[in-house]
Amino acid sequence: MEHSALDRLLAPGGITSMYQPIYLVSDGAPELYGFECLSRGPRGTNFESPDVLFDYVRLKRQEIVIDRACIAAALRNLPHLDDGVQISINVHASTLGRDPSFTEFLANTCRDTRVAPSHVTVEIVEHAPPWDNEAFQRALASLRQIGASIALDDVGLGQSNFKMLLDASPEFLKLDRYFVDGCSNDPKRRAVISSIEELARRFGARVIAEGVETEADLATVRGIGVSLVQGFLFSKPLTAVELTVH
Repeated sequence: MEHSALDRLLAPGGITSMYQPIYLVSDGAPELYGFECLSRGPRGTNFESPDVLFDYVRLKRQEIVIDRACIAAALRNLPHLDDGVQISINVHASTLGRDPSFTEFLANTCRDTRVAPSHVTVEIVEHAPPWDNEAFQRALASLRQIGASIALDDVGLGQSNFKMLLDASPEFLKLDRYFVDGCSNDPKRRAVISSIEELARRFGARVIAEGVETEADLATVRGIGVSLVQGFLFSKPLTAVELTVH
């Protein structure tokens, strides 16, 4: 049963790629900055839920093979985009620590799909140890060497702690929706967002606010200084077909 579930995920069409726009909101109208690539399992199964899908993947310690499958599907199905549009792909920290040829895989996939590595941000998810920290550091260095940037997901939650910030020294900090949702009416949430924005500046990084769903929350994060946002206020995750006409 376990092998059949994994085989189904790895079969053609087993992974569905979705793309959620990220917008730059500084002065004037919002501008498209990039897309985060998201993955879903086979339609009509429990694995269609990303939480179920990746809980299963981590339980079975299959992060490497599924991360590769998700990235290959996302880049292969990605329509041609204007120059300068950034693409964010999700990768487990354990994959970076355990897959010594991941950077080679990514470079080859980018070449085959005509996506410039300099337009790719590797977003580190599920940072829980254990992983080989030396191998993890080598992976980050090699990713930067081919031109990719690094983002840290879920900053402020779980294992996305100060140690991980120091270890990864990311170019982007992804602010979880938990802190964004309702921040316009919550001074404590605003305090957390302000502290992360200040921390990002000191690291030479930029904050991306996830889960922006209301104009009030958008105005609040903009007022704090966050200029990169994503969420249902702007767009739900899109299929490749929807992205083509978006």
